[in-house]
Amino acid sequence: MRILKTLLLFLLFLVTSCTRKESHPYTFYYWKTHLKLDKEEKRALDQATVPYLYTRFFDVDKVNGKFQPVAVITKNKSFQSDKQIVPTVFITNQTFLGISTEEIRFLAESIHLLVKKKAEDYQLKTNNEIQIDCDWTAGTRNDYFEFLKELKKISGKEVTCTLRLHQVKDKTQTGIPPVNKVYLMCYSTSSPLEESDKNSILDVNILKSYLSKMEDYPIRKVEVALPIYSWGIITNHLGKHKLINALSDRDLENPNFKKTADHQAEVLKDGFYFGSYLNKGFKIKVEEISEEQLEKVTSFLQKKIPHFNIIYYQLDSKFVLDRKF
Repeated sequence: MRILKTLLLFLLFLVTSCTRKESHPYTFYYWKTHLKLDKEEKRALDQATVPYLYTRFFDVDKVNGKFQPVAVITKNKSFQSDKQIVPTVFITNQTFLGISTEEIRFLAESIHLLVKKKAEDYQLKTNNEIQIDCDWTAGTRNDYFEFLKELKKISGKEVTCTLRLHQVKDKTQTGIPPVNKVYLMCYSTSSPLEESDKNSILDVNILKSYLSKMEDYPIRKVEVALPIYSWGIITNHLGKHKLINALSDRDLENPNFKKTADHQAEVLKDGFYFGSYLNKGFKIKVEEISEEQLEKVTSFLQKKIPHFNIIYYQLDSKFVLDRKF
């Protein structure tokens, strides 16, 4: 009897150990041009268990052959937090096309100085990291990697970068960035502008196929970026698509819309909806992220990546309201 009890206890322990959900510290990306926190955003940020907020400072693009900062941040006095700010800079892939060694050095110096100036201007409490977000390709990898090394040397900061799904799957072609930590972007699994019945923000099966060999990725320090945003895909009579940010299924509950399927509706009357003029016959498809999707991705990644933090994209009252983290 004692042996039977011991065996039962062991089996119970084994089952609970295998099914127990691992807890991951989390925080957010902040991706608005004007730094401002409303009540819901501040509440969500205060409850976040990672002491950082990953804040986009500006984008960089190449316009007429010259590097240009785009949509540089401004700040409202409501943007107050105990979190340390991690400056994040998005750089277009075309910025690195045909770039020279001197231009790489100039770009790194310019980005360092602008990040420093914005942090000082707005008295932002930054940590010792700069994160670079770039969808680099096989054709730009060498120059982009050289830029990352140059930025680290010039800034004296820890330079980290984002990692997209295709850059994991095709790592032989796209290369391994010269950083100690990457942020795996677990969204944008397909294009929202293609006809598809899949959720273009996050399809778990597509993500799994891209990350089937994630455990073999040579950079061991990996944080995970998960989506909480939503949008509506509008299709006109010609089959052309456009996106309207932050739509939800609740927005489809309108007497001027006819529901045609789950998450889909057709416009019955011309008019302004969600800040855009939509004609009768236009179709609306809403893409949101469920708790079930996030749990499936997290459970899958726990088998691939040891002990990761989660950074939710993005901090916005429309996306954090009523969501459990």
